[in-house]
Amino acid sequence: MKLAEKNREQVIDLLCERLAFERSTVRLYDRILEALRLSADARTRDLLATMQKHREEEDQIARWLEGRIRELGGDDRAETDLARLATREARGIEEVAENDAADVTHLLHALLAVEGVDNAGWELLVHLADAAGDGEAKRELERRLRQERRHLAFVRDAIERLAIRTLFGEGYAEEHAMDIAAHVPP
Repeated sequence: MKLAEKNREQVIDLLCERLAFERSTVRLYDRILEALRLSADARTRDLLATMQKHREEEDQIARWLEGRIRELGGDDRAETDLARLATREARGIEEVAENDAADVTHLLHALLAVEGVDNAGWELLVHLADAAGDGEAKRELERRLRQERRHLAFVRDAIERLAIRTLFGEGYAEEHAMDIAAHVPP
């Protein structure tokens, strides 16, 4: 990885940060999936398939990061400076997930925050790979960023549609063909 030629330890630290964040994201998805399965609202349960897919993609991204860290000679279980920071940042979100585990809306808001930060982290890595002239790393990182952008768009859309249903009622959502599970960007 050409990106790591100038400062391998710093790149490992950045990848460990992303990995710590991805692992906490997988745990949040697990909590959301549990809440969706228990939901009495069939329309909310319709989110399950897409959420499960996104959870699996987050786990695949974590495994990909583990491999890149090991390829660079790093330890994918190391608590680097940035990995510790990501873990501390995730604690607040995890607290929401623990305390509001039955409230799907609260869980989706927590996920929106996570996916927003996640997107920013991947954008940084893409820009760094570009600055290093590492086309291969940039392409691999952009692939993960595209997945993360789809996750963010889906969660944002789900929250919007749930808010519309809450504010205007189920009839409004149905009248305006607002199926929260059907809108997933390409």
